[in-house]
Amino acid sequence: MSLFNLRGELSKSQSITLGIVGLVLFILFWWMMAEVNSEMKPIIKNFETRLDGKKIDLDSLNRADSITFANATEFEKIYPVIPTPMETFKSFPNLIKEDNLLINARYSIWLNLRGYFWAILISIPIGFALGLLPIFRGLFSKQVDALRYLPLTALVGMFMEWFGTTDTMKIAFLAFGIIVYLLPVVVQRIFEVKDVYLKTVFTLGATDWQTIKSVYIPSVMSRLMDDIRVLTAISWTYIIIAELLNKKGGLGALIFTNSRQGHTEKVFAILIVFIIIGFIQDRIFVFIDKRMFPHKYVNSRLNGFTESQYGIGLVLGGVLLVILLQVILPNAAWIMEYLLPILLIGGLLFILFGEFKIYQSKNATVTA
Repeated sequence: MSLFNLRGELSKSQSITLGIVGLVLFILFWWMMAEVNSEMKPIIKNFETRLDGKKIDLDSLNRADSITFANATEFEKIYPVIPTPMETFKSFPNLIKEDNLLINARYSIWLNLRGYFWAILISIPIGFALGLLPIFRGLFSKQVDALRYLPLTALVGMFMEWFGTTDTMKIAFLAFGIIVYLLPVVVQRIFEVKDVYLKTVFTLGATDWQTIKSVYIPSVMSRLMDDIRVLTAISWTYIIIAELLNKKGGLGALIFTNSRQGHTEKVFAILIVFIIIGFIQDRIFVFIDKRMFPHKYVNSRLNGFTESQYGIGLVLGGVLLVILLQVILPNAAWIMEYLLPILLIGGLLFILFGEFKIYQSKNATVTA
């Protein structure tokens, strides 16, 4: 197959090969840009540059630089704008040891999860009310659409005034930043439900609640998973803004601190961490979508889907329960230390058991 066919499909081997080649080309381009923007820094031994007079201006600084270069015994190459890939990866041990990279990453992930869960909890019921009931749509649809045009960064001061500078403010800011995009999407997905399903349940004599439960909720949620995946990138954009407000921790505060100190290699390393977290998060959403809505991917239901769905439900429900309990009991340490790990481990065991059964079912189908 030609690699230049419009919307052509790549084979598995082609996809892997081109992916590796693309990664190599990207790293080469990164290295080339770092070398283009590199500078030579003079190394002077047993020599001190002294500026004339007490007033330091641009001319005296330039003169000091000239003296420094003239008396330099050797030079070293530095990368003040773009670090090389090697410098970036070498900075990870220092980031982990001195800058507590893992602790800050955990803080940002948990902050992001809480903001995202609150956004989903608020957007879905309100979105269903706006999409299904004309009275609410007539009253509030225009206001909801207008929210998308708000410059959210300009609202930071208002959120600080309302919630202070604690994690509550950051969570509220993240949730609001996602809600303004997710809420109109929920309404749109409701209107995309196919009429054939609605006519079928109407013919069968379904009530309004039965129609919502059997048609609207499954159809909307199966489509909404793709939208939620896309919106996760927005939440990571806003988390940088939220964490800069008091710099009490998180990847956003860490990247700001290292940027101010001129540690560009650490800044690029933290950006790579963001990419890794985003990629893992995206794969998790894909896995949840495949297991919770298998009709989008397979024609028959394999053994193990039920157990995997129970596990996913236990993990998501457990995180939701912990988030709600932290609002009611903010000082209860046992919630994070005991309850959350127990729920996560229980859910993961269900998922692993379900995946094992699915693996066996697939092998049995292939053998047959």
